[in-house]
Amino acid sequence: MPAVTYDDLPDIAVEFLNYMLTIRNKSLKTVQEYYYDLRTFFRFIKLTKHPGFKDADFDTIDVRDITLDDIKKIDLADLYSFMSYTSRMRDNTAVTRARKVASLRSFYKYLFSKAKLIDYNPAAELDSPKVVHRLPKYLNIDESIQLLESVEGDNRERDYAILVLFLNCGLRLSELVGINLSDIRGDTLTVIGKGNKERTIYLNQACLNAIDAYRRVRPVEGVKDKNALFLSERKQRISPKTVQYLVKKYIAAAGLDTRKYSTHKLRHTAATLMYKHGNVDIRALQSILGHASIATTEIYTHVDDEQLRRAVENNPLSRISGPSRKKAGIPRADEGKE
Repeated sequence: MPAVTYDDLPDIAVEFLNYMLTIRNKSLKTVQEYYYDLRTFFRFIKLTKHPGFKDADFDTIDVRDITLDDIKKIDLADLYSFMSYTSRMRDNTAVTRARKVASLRSFYKYLFSKAKLIDYNPAAELDSPKVVHRLPKYLNIDESIQLLESVEGDNRERDYAILVLFLNCGLRLSELVGINLSDIRGDTLTVIGKGNKERTIYLNQACLNAIDAYRRVRPVEGVKDKNALFLSERKQRISPKTVQYLVKKYIAAAGLDTRKYSTHKLRHTAATLMYKHGNVDIRALQSILGHASIATTEIYTHVDDEQLRRAVENNPLSRISGPSRKKAGIPRADEGKE
């Protein structure tokens, strides 16, 4: 991922982003999101607090002259006004606005607790918009097999191995393209996940067979990144864009909906199938997927109607037909009659 320069932000924001990148060890992608969110926030300050910007093109407003005094003047009402603006004028979804809330909380917490440049943190009381968590889309077993059987062409061993790893290990796209040959030891694979956190994934026989078949045909001569497992036709580490393209290609070839499924949906598929058929508890699934929070893992523990029906039917009390009249002290209909 190309480095992002922050030279269009005020110095205080650049210091915050560098702190998150180097001290908090946040990923470059996460810091980029902070950068975009803060730039939007500073433009809103200029638009609403500085004279002469009412009719300005929002996306071209220069915010390098935003000062600490400007930031100190912002209160909780201003933050909610900003969130309203992003919804009404920027068409931000609840998910995007929730991310902006997280960015503002982190920024103001840094100013208040770390840099100690402000005496009041208005973002501490800023509520995040409610996000409706929908059940993740995933392939069932038959559709997963269809997808694997659709692989063909000159790169079939490589492409098949990629799909097998996605469907069996629940890898993120960035984790898959980052796999090195040295990361595979026996039946274990070491990957670097979000926040540069390292975790170990155990490879089943399907993964081992697919990787072995690919390594037998993997180019050796003229390879630019000799340690990369998956190579492009240019003999360099395969890019996320190429992987996304080939996944979409095989989804279409399998007769599945390309609008509904993607590389990330293959991660959903692996997680769902492991939970439904692998006898795996949620803590183990959290470890496999590399989630920092168990709450994130819980979206994969959805169950279908048949499972709900079986759960009720298998209750050990399900075969009790009625109350015991004797123990309950209920007289029979003929009691007391002569």
